[in-house]
Amino acid sequence: MSVGSSHETGCRDPEPASWPVGRGPARNLICQQWRGAKSCLSHPTLNTDLFDYELPERLIAQQPADRRDASRLLVVHRTDQRIEHRRFSDLPEYLAHDDRLFRNNAAVIPARLHGRRPTGGQVECLLLRPAGTDAGGESWWCLLRPGRKLTVGEIFGVAGKFTATVREKSGDGTARVSFVAAQGDLLGVAAEIGEMPLPPYIAPRHDDAARQRDRERYQTVYADRHRQVAAAAPTAGLHFTDEILDTLKAQGVESFDLTLHVGLGTFRPITSERIEDHVIHREVYEMPIATQRALVHPPGRRIAVGTTSVRSIEDFLARPARDGERDFLGEAALFIHPPATFRGVDALITNFHQPRSTLLCLVSAFLAPESTEGVAWLKAIYADAIAREYRFFSYGDAMLIL
Repeated sequence: MSVGSSHETGCRDPEPASWPVGRGPARNLICQQWRGAKSCLSHPTLNTDLFDYELPERLIAQQPADRRDASRLLVVHRTDQRIEHRRFSDLPEYLAHDDRLFRNNAAVIPARLHGRRPTGGQVECLLLRPAGTDAGGESWWCLLRPGRKLTVGEIFGVAGKFTATVREKSGDGTARVSFVAAQGDLLGVAAEIGEMPLPPYIAPRHDDAARQRDRERYQTVYADRHRQVAAAAPTAGLHFTDEILDTLKAQGVESFDLTLHVGLGTFRPITSERIEDHVIHREVYEMPIATQRALVHPPGRRIAVGTTSVRSIEDFLARPARDGERDFLGEAALFIHPPATFRGVDALITNFHQPRSTLLCLVSAFLAPESTEGVAWLKAIYADAIAREYRFFSYGDAMLIL
């Protein structure tokens, strides 16, 4: 069984196993495939099937690399379509003095809570985003399991920790739930008994040691623990170590933070036939003054760590009113797909993404801005990565697009 499904697009990928290792010949074959597939994308609208691909299940990373920076790094040089296969620990070789790194410092909430109903039935509750307060306590939008059985007014909880009441159910499958913590607030309860909200393609953990490892590794080393606002990790940042950040700083590469409140919409596949018809999820982001100013007239390249950083930067720079005199709080509703232009990103660090996802659309657009040529090129790159057994998705390997 594999992830994704085969759809006829008029293009046929070459047999990836036949591509040789190395730069020259391998790069030429990738480029030939890319150029040969461009005719499939001549129509101004893009069918979602173009963003599908087959992925063997064995390549979906279930565990992080032993060391964060031991993950592999596929480097793409856009100017001459050159590909290199390195390790993430080699990243400083590709960054120069006066380059600027823009990263999402959102901390992941241990948002998966387990409770019981008065009848003894088990409930799994995934905290998504706050919904204010009401007479019943703190209110959050959540995903509940079993969702259909938990009707408005139902109660669940953990003795001595919290009591929850379902207040409202939405058409998108989420529910507004009120929580009363036995002590402190709900985030304090989650920090004590919650589990990290690993995506559904990672197998559930069944022992405390594995859960504790996820608490460390499904969090970036630069996450601001005072900004526990993410229901999923900004995964491109998971590869960074304190040592790499120190090396980059010594090279004159400054880091600037922003905070995008990552939601589960990032994992939802595109279900419309055309990508243009997809309604993108909305996510709150915060842009400090220092980060705003660093984006304008930078001395070197602006390197975005992850698609969440790209989305925040491009949404912010698309706004007509921005004075750089105060911290900015906004909501990104920007769907970046070919043939997009980019105002504030010159290079991108990203992971390998799911088929038919908005993230795949964004990376395709960045490979070849202002055109649709990046779609076929990204599929060729992914085919090569699969042939070389790169590890995919949240705990997988990384790409650097220069």
